[in-house]
Amino acid sequence: MSKKKSNKKAGSNSKKTAGKQFTSVSENRKARHRYEIIESMECGMMLMGSEVKSMREGKLSLDEAYIRVKDGALWLIGSDISHYKNAGMWNHDPRRPRKLLVHRREFDKFAGKAHERGLTLVPLHIYFNDRGIAKCVMGLAKGKKLHDKRESLKKRDSDRGLQRAMRRR
Repeated sequence: MSKKKSNKKAGSNSKKTAGKQFTSVSENRKARHRYEIIESMECGMMLMGSEVKSMREGKLSLDEAYIRVKDGALWLIGSDISHYKNAGMWNHDPRRPRKLLVHRREFDKFAGKAHERGLTLVPLHIYFNDRGIAKCVMGLAKGKKLHDKRESLKKRDSDRGLQRAMRRR
């Protein structure tokens, strides 16, 4: 019992700090190269059972995925969740649009900014949180020009060189 008492700090909430674990399913690496991420937000997803089981096996691709505002809701379009082999005839369509769940205030904020010139919504990361619920991190992004992509590649290469030099010392 004394061990439990010594671990708790006065005035800290252990539930908030202890449960920040998640299981990563897929990350959209191309989005960070193609776009400059201005703002990001976490949202839920409406999925079928066979989609969830397939995602737990890691069969999800976000390479060509994007998010659209349609009929007052956010829709994830172009993501590919492969068939779950044990679902039989109750399997899902791999490329169907999936509804994203957000609060109304967050929807209004992001949808308004998405209609501005040159801004788009892209999925950045999909994961299962500590309660086993699928979450999508979407980003409000602005497309990079070719010279911006080249500059970011040069910066990344120089940072790697600095890291190597620091490790050798």
